[in-house]
Amino acid sequence: MSNVKPKPSTLTVSQHFWKYAIPSIAAMLVSGLYQIIDGIFVGHYIGFEGLAGINMAWPVICCIAGVGMMIGMGGGSLLSISRGEHKPKDGQRVLNNAVALIVILSVLAAVFIHYLGESLLLLQSANGTNFDMAMNYIEVFAYGAFFTAAATAFPLLVRNDENPSIATKLLIIGATLNIVLDYLLIAVYPLGLKGAAIATLLSQATVVVLGFSYFLSSHANTRIKFELGLLNPKQMKHIIVLGSSSLFMFLYFSFIIALHNYLFMKFGSAIHVAAFAIVGYVATTFFLLAEGIAGGMQPPVSYYYGAKQIDNIKSTVKLAVKVIVILALSTLAIINIFPEFVIGFFSSEDKVLMAETLVGMRLHLFALVLDGLIFIATMYFMAVNQGGRSLTISLGNMLIQIPFLLMLPSILGVNGIWLSVPLSNVALCILLSPLIFNEIKRVNNLKLGSVINVDATTAKQVNAII
Repeated sequence: MSNVKPKPSTLTVSQHFWKYAIPSIAAMLVSGLYQIIDGIFVGHYIGFEGLAGINMAWPVICCIAGVGMMIGMGGGSLLSISRGEHKPKDGQRVLNNAVALIVILSVLAAVFIHYLGESLLLLQSANGTNFDMAMNYIEVFAYGAFFTAAATAFPLLVRNDENPSIATKLLIIGATLNIVLDYLLIAVYPLGLKGAAIATLLSQATVVVLGFSYFLSSHANTRIKFELGLLNPKQMKHIIVLGSSSLFMFLYFSFIIALHNYLFMKFGSAIHVAAFAIVGYVATTFFLLAEGIAGGMQPPVSYYYGAKQIDNIKSTVKLAVKVIVILALSTLAIINIFPEFVIGFFSSEDKVLMAETLVGMRLHLFALVLDGLIFIATMYFMAVNQGGRSLTISLGNMLIQIPFLLMLPSILGVNGIWLSVPLSNVALCILLSPLIFNEIKRVNNLKLGSVINVDATTAKQVNAII
């Protein structure tokens, strides 16, 4: 194992936060480019049917990416905690069990997609051209599920091994390769959505090879060790439980996108599904930034939690919330002042598509700040080893949207579909308020307990001297 790096505690709270937040934001943006780049090329070279097809395929692919995110976030949190507690052997055990989980669960995800992918598309009312295109897309990922899951997990594990810059470089390499391959397999050789899927999968495979090589190299603080004795079902379960909120967040996105697709086909047409795809790409850009900030908050908060530095936890969370709010307000200003410019990245010639997208963007994205705060809350509870509460927020975020999506379209038609998610976010934040206030009270009590313990220790030392 290489020499241990300087302790993060030598940094100020702000420096520690930005040390992880900047690479995390860059990493999330770069990883999200896989989908956004696909959308740009599909929108310009295939058209609205291609956008509708890829949007119907995405809920299926999310299942694989969610598995990788669960393992990366759960394993990464435990890796950070072990480093904060200065227990390198525990970190090595976490890493080995995380890699084993990637192999096992990606195989299960591949089987799931192979047998149920077509049914999931039909449930969204996919038909004709958009159905054929979507099937071409998911068939490729069914065979390469391991690379999609591993390419999601490895950069997170590398980041939490105190090498966020290397994690970012991995993703930059993958995204750059994806741009080149998208151009070749969509624009030069018109393979349609199958070409987009192949381009993404080859890029992800490159990230996996490089990520695995890192954990075998001298650059790694925690090394992969091929010993069966390090595999532990109990720890695998801990990784799954701790990271399960991330999986459910992906499942939530999958479910919500699929339900939107179904409702848009029912109350509108494929043009509305294509418009929803473009709005989704715009929203995804914000979500990636917000998740990057929340993800960058997690390693220092986990470290401070392991080191019992309560004031630093509070300062880090406050800083993350401030950045999220500023980002959300800035995003809303841009999409309302320059909407045609934003939409033009994905479609510039289809006027009907542009008009539908403009309406959807303004209705669907007005409560972005609440999405960002939900990300912060979910990541905070994961960082302080409270996977149950993190999971509660993720499940609540998913379940509360169902009644809104079932009721509002019948009342307001297509506009009701656009408004369902932002209005449900308002309701969720109201319901989560007691949980947040109780956590603030708990943290204050922890701080008080620390002070009492320090005072008791000081008293013992004084008595010893006397």
